[in-house]
Amino acid sequence: MTMMRKTTGSRGLAGRPAVLILLVLGVVFAVFGCSKGWIPEEGTRARQDHTRTSDGNYRVRRGDSLYAIAFNYGLDWRDVARWNGIDAPYVIHPDQLLRLTAPPRSTAVTTRAVGPGPSVSDREAAPENPAARTEPAVVKPAEPERKEPAVSSAPVTVEDPASWKWPVEGRLLSSFKAGDPSRNGIEIAGEEGRPIVATASGEVVYSGNGLIGYGELIIIKHSERMLSAYAHNRERLVVEGQRVNAGEKIAHMGRDDRNRPMLHFEIRRNGTPQDPLRYLPRK
Repeated sequence: MTMMRKTTGSRGLAGRPAVLILLVLGVVFAVFGCSKGWIPEEGTRARQDHTRTSDGNYRVRRGDSLYAIAFNYGLDWRDVARWNGIDAPYVIHPDQLLRLTAPPRSTAVTTRAVGPGPSVSDREAAPENPAARTEPAVVKPAEPERKEPAVSSAPVTVEDPASWKWPVEGRLLSSFKAGDPSRNGIEIAGEEGRPIVATASGEVVYSGNGLIGYGELIIIKHSERMLSAYAHNRERLVVEGQRVNAGEKIAHMGRDDRNRPMLHFEIRRNGTPQDPLRYLPRK
């Protein structure tokens, strides 16, 4: 009897793992069978909303600005406005589709009336005198001339490196590297909460957190060609449309995605990232 009990107990122990496995598998199948599929988190949806449409256009989201969209795609905001027929004050609306590339050049054929009938193209008209037959006139639309907005009589000096100020004091963490999207500017270390100031006078054209990878971001327009950007702020102190002076406090330093207290700072000329150290005064 003693041996019989030991044998029976041994079989019970050996059978328990198999029973547990079957129970676990049953639960897994039940959960996935009732589920409607994986539902992405809100952050994932937000990232998907940042992508362009299948035909290469961009669908405007609430909180976007023309300047921020152009900045995000490395474009000159004036080009984006011209390609989409947007005039000052450059207002855009949610769900509006914007071209992010120049429209294709098209050719137009002149038309003329033949007798009492309707107008037809010169390609279709058959002259009575073959000797007088001429090639149809092809008119190519002229490339729209980029007109610089009128400025005041005071000279614009923000492109002079001597007129720029450091946005914050601190140790340089990372320098600019042309052609590397991860190094479109410089990173300056500091203490969280330290004041961030405008590097030059201008207008705030973006103040928000809609650009992935920049956190709380401020973009200032200093001239028709020059922009500066201040990313990873803990707190933004200015709003879009506000005029600021060089050295005026615009934000408090925050942390990047690696939890480092720092400022990511960029300068762009005609939409192209520039090396900020070429503009900032030497220390």
